[in-house]
Amino acid sequence: MTRLEDRQTLMAEITAASAAGARLAPACALAGIDLRTFQRWRGENGQVRADRRPDAIRPRPSQALSEVERAQIVELANQPRFASTPPARIVPVLADEGVYVASEASFHRVLRDHGQMQRRGRARPPRTAGPPSTHVATAPGQVWCWDVTFLRAQVQGRWFYLFLILDLFSRKIVGHEVHETDQAEHAAHLVRRTALAEDIHARAHRPVLHGDNGSSVKGTTVLAMLHWLGIAPSHSRPRVSDDNAYAEALFRTAKYRPDFPTAGFADLAEARHWAAAFVRWYNHEHRHSGIRYVTPAQRHATEDRPILAARHALYQQAREANPRRWSGPTRNWTPIGAVTLNPERDSSVAVSTLKQTG
Repeated sequence: MTRLEDRQTLMAEITAASAAGARLAPACALAGIDLRTFQRWRGENGQVRADRRPDAIRPRPSQALSEVERAQIVELANQPRFASTPPARIVPVLADEGVYVASEASFHRVLRDHGQMQRRGRARPPRTAGPPSTHVATAPGQVWCWDVTFLRAQVQGRWFYLFLILDLFSRKIVGHEVHETDQAEHAAHLVRRTALAEDIHARAHRPVLHGDNGSSVKGTTVLAMLHWLGIAPSHSRPRVSDDNAYAEALFRTAKYRPDFPTAGFADLAEARHWAAAFVRWYNHEHRHSGIRYVTPAQRHATEDRPILAARHALYQQAREANPRRWSGPTRNWTPIGAVTLNPERDSSVAVSTLKQTG
């Protein structure tokens, strides 16, 4: 349906083009309407006709429910025995009693027209999980991610628990511990020890700590410790593992290392020894693909820029020495900028970036 104002504008432009020598049919096509439509819009004395479809009198369908039937549906649905029963169950009950008034869809439609399609009974409507919290890290120490994973023991049914805290910007493991249980007290102790090691009290802004919905990272002990340290907690949506993707990817890297004991750990001391060796390798030897193949420790110490600049200069020299071997630009060694956890929209990312940098 085209508004009267839009019709008048199109008619004036097409008429002006026609008066200037343009053919009417191509002018109408350029305006996006058919020639017959233009002729139908043009009324007597050059006046533009308005759309009369909204005011048209349409006959009532012969199969439509009568007002008596509609009132009967409302009366039946409001009987005490059907007070907490949806139409999907009302219709079969009436059918068993030999009563048929209308279909289930008609019950829905009539009750909706009367504003009675809210959830019937005491059951609460299903809650949809909101969007994940978007966090942007532009420097080390702004956003941390943490999680707990199982480490299988050689004794069947026994497990050890690896707690890890990852800096989102640098990908450095800034804290880790291995315990025989996944109690919240262990998580609270790890957060406190990591905060002291990273000296967050000397910074103007405390980090955000993002984790999943596990009981060990959402316990009252942990929340009290975070409040005391000035660290803002953040959690994933229920049953959505992708909201903590960086921590999950880190655990995959750990468990697919060649030295990972697939048969399990003999005891807690062996598990702790392996975890310490893995963290040392990951932070100081592992060239991370997500940060242009520098180590997390180098990026955490802001040493990645001179390293990547040296690589770029080396590639430029190699290209100048043998230009025929290069069909395009050299490899991209530009440092990675801000890192976003759970980006929702470009606008939200921009707002979070401004908050972090401001």
